Amino acid sequence: MLTIFNVFIDVVLRYAFNNSSIALQEMEWHLFSSLFLLGISYTLQQDAHVRVDIFYANLLPKKQALINMIGFVIFILPISLLITYYGLDFAYGAYTINEQSGDPGGLTHRFIIKSVIPISFILVIISGSLFVLDNYKKFVRGDV
Repeated sequence: MLTIFNVFIDVVLRYAFNNSSIALQEMEWHLFSSLFLLGISYTLQQDAHVRVDIFYANLLPKKQALINMIGFVIFILPISLLITYYGLDFAYGAYTINEQSGDPGGLTHRFIIKSVIPISFILVIISGSLFVLDNYKKFVRGDV
């Protein structure tokens, strides 16, 4: 909702008043990026992520659970740990130098948007761990 409002204000300023704000334009991609990054863990939690269902859909629930657990350990967990590790340094570096937009009139405090990166992948690790736990229970019981 905030993203839509921000874009609306930017468009009205640009086309109705022939005025534009670099800060509003930057805020658009900051909000969109945050929405996307924080949505990853929610999508995993809801088991709504993209996967190739050609074979998966026809497997027994026990085998699906096994694939989900292996997939998390092999694919999701390693990349999430790497992004979190390097993302923390990335955000901290922006904080220590008080990084700001290179554009005149742009946003200050660039570390805020950069902090969303490791935060989102910490949430992916938590959400994925719960996802694995749920799949482990399915695997042990062998039910849906």
